[in-house]
Amino acid sequence: MAKELYTRTNQKIFFAGLALEAWRKAEASAAFNAQALVQAEREAALFHLYGGLLGLCHEIAGYYRMADSAPSRAEAFLDQVVLDSAPSPELAELVELAQQPETWLAQLLTAYAELFRPPQEKRKAKVDPGLPLITAVSVDEALPELTADELDGWRQQLKELVLRFRESLSEC
Repeated sequence: MAKELYTRTNQKIFFAGLALEAWRKAEASAAFNAQALVQAEREAALFHLYGGLLGLCHEIAGYYRMADSAPSRAEAFLDQVVLDSAPSPELAELVELAQQPETWLAQLLTAYAELFRPPQEKRKAKVDPGLPLITAVSVDEALPELTADELDGWRQQLKELVLRFRESLSEC
């Protein structure tokens, strides 16, 4: 594979598509571990979508020869301070999308961040001091109920953004 920045972005978007396809198959499956497969593919799709976003950020940073063009987190690019130090229309659009919580990009970033938060039990007042201090916490409740269609929509939005940005970044 070529060592061009765009190849990683393309690869991650493709992998997200494979994970979404496997997710749909797992949902339709009657296997005993279908729920675990669905959760695994949901996380894989989120992981690869985030990687595609990060790849796009690396493409933009490489094109504009930004001083710090290799952070390992997309959030490092999607900051107003970074935009002010190295303005570009593509980065400005990404920052604006990331700052508005109702956009697909902000929802993607939030969902990805949720992957790294430990499950937490809902807080409740303890009434009886004889109740156990340690209780089981369900992992299923911790994950937001994202659908495959929702993530596929995010994937399509990212693909469209990548193609549009590449047209403006090309030196024709």
